[in-house]
Order: sequence, then C-alpha cells, then structure tokens
Amino acid sequence: MIICDLCVHYGVSGECRLGLRLPKGMSCQDFGATLEKFCADPKDFVSERQIIGMATFFGMKGTELKKVKQMASREESARL
Repeated sequence: MIICDLCVHYGVSGECRLGLRLPKGMSCQDFGATLEKFCADPKDFVSERQIIGMATFFGMKGTELKKVKQMASREESARL
C-alpha cells in the first residue's frame, strides 16, 4: 500500500491528479485525507479513533497523520 491509495488526489487511472510522482512510502506533502478512502461506505465510520488507528496501522506519521486526525475530527463533529 502507498499513501496515494488513501489520497483524494489519486485518480482511477493510477496517477496523481496534481502531476506528482507517486511516492514509495507513506509520506507526501500534498496528501489529502478523505473519509471515502478510509471507509468504502460512510456508514462504516464509527469514531475518530477508528480512522486514526487505521492510519497508524498503515504507517502514517507526521504531517500526513495530522491531516487524517483533522479529517476524522471534522467527520465526528459533523455526525454529533
């Protein structure tokens, strides 16, 4: 798995829509977290903790993990 699999900028054709080269690891400065990439069905979302756990399991850290935390926090707040 690469970080692009979880990014909003990753196209169906397997290329970055921003024109960036695909990274080999789990870091990209332009990573865009979206719930749809973490949960195929938005109803599967349970909590912020669930999404953060998935991100850390996949090896995210630093700025990318911070973006996931922000996205998950917004989603949890919107559901309350």
